[in-house]
Amino acid sequence: MVDTRHRPRIVVLGGGVGGTLTANLLARRLGTRAQVTLVDRTGLHIYQPSFLYAAFRPLPTRSLGRDLRSLLRRDIRLVVDEVTTIDPASRTAGLRHGQNLEYDFLVIALGSQLAPERIPGLAEGSHNFYSLAGAQRLHTALHEFSGGTVLVGVAGIPYKCPPAPIEFTFLLDDYLRRRGLRSATTIRFLSPLNRAFTIASASRMIEPIFEERRIELHTFVNVAAVDPEKHIVTTLEDETYDYDLAVIVPPHTTPAVLRNAGLTDGDWVPVDRQTLAVRGQENVYAIGDCTDLPISKAGSTAHFEARVVAERITAAVEQRPVDPTRGTYHGKVMCFLETGGGKATYLVFDYDHEPRPPQPSRIWHLGKAVLNQAYWVTVPQGRL
Repeated sequence: MVDTRHRPRIVVLGGGVGGTLTANLLARRLGTRAQVTLVDRTGLHIYQPSFLYAAFRPLPTRSLGRDLRSLLRRDIRLVVDEVTTIDPASRTAGLRHGQNLEYDFLVIALGSQLAPERIPGLAEGSHNFYSLAGAQRLHTALHEFSGGTVLVGVAGIPYKCPPAPIEFTFLLDDYLRRRGLRSATTIRFLSPLNRAFTIASASRMIEPIFEERRIELHTFVNVAAVDPEKHIVTTLEDETYDYDLAVIVPPHTTPAVLRNAGLTDGDWVPVDRQTLAVRGQENVYAIGDCTDLPISKAGSTAHFEARVVAERITAAVEQRPVDPTRGTYHGKVMCFLETGGGKATYLVFDYDHEPRPPQPSRIWHLGKAVLNQAYWVTVPQGRL
């Protein structure tokens, strides 16, 4: 039930792709009929897909992140602070510097966070490119690498951007060939599944390319510990892998504020898979990486989910039925996948349909490059 005595107060937590787009869509559609507030810890909008490339070469600062204010409509109130408490009973969100925000609708778009501490030795003994600092450290390590064994793997499922470790492996193959180190290097891809990728149809395309590039695929490998001194990865299957360089995606979880507020079931926020409403909560929605949806944790997912939540909240404010076409999420995800050699493919899928990736080509690689450049003036504003 919406309190009609004042303009509905909509609070969006998180200034990533999902939060930024949701806030912009709501402000555009509701105008002065609602007050939209976005809370973000840093006030910076980071483009996480660029981290993959930052591991191989320095990137211009503007391709990594922008001031969040520059991506938001002027009628959105931006609060740069960290949300530390959420109380669904009183409909309030507490901030680190003492402010308490009341809301009528809450959109949780706080993403996920890395939890390397869950694997002994992982932080000390391996690299990853799932943060800017991590990508920059990996760039240095790759620059100093002179040959040997490289392990690329995943230490926990689910993790965000599932294609990224595959893409990194293909780009690593390119990188080592350019440096004349490929014949002196063994690349081993460690998958916790029975295949290279989480989706079978995409694996059927990826695995022959692995074989063609002499990339070893090791399946059912679940990382249990890393010995930074001896350079050995131990698995739950009681196997060991020696390495000279390990690039392992850490386990993921949600920010502590969500777990402390009792909004998670295990690590993730339980949401209705069509409406994206948080189960057991009124007028609270969650989108993006923090949810328990059986779909990729990716910016593309948050992009499509934002439109659904915007329609549902708009309909509630306008006191009309939800448009089922705009207000239902069917699990749609679309993303490109670099396959090396200046080629890429793309994946489009939903809850019920696996992707049918086309053969890798230079066109799709160009498409991804164009999207990376155009992102700043299209996706956050809802133009794409």
